[in-house]
Amino acid sequence: MAELGAAFLCARLGLASEPREDHAGYIDHWLEVLKKDKKAVFTAASAARSAVEYLENLQDQAESLDEHEEVAA
Repeated sequence: MAELGAAFLCARLGLASEPREDHAGYIDHWLEVLKKDKKAVFTAASAARSAVEYLENLQDQAESLDEHEEVAA
């Protein structure tokens, strides 16, 4: 669920997210999914967490490369 991933990422980065009109429809869809499968939120949250961790690892790698380039210069 992209909304969970966005919320996790905004929280870690200290950013405020702003609601958009299309978010309501997206969340409404997920409410229907959750009515049919009570465990879907856990699967979605796990995938969102993995995506955020992946992005954080990319950021760490980019920062590490920047540090190495500064030392070499």
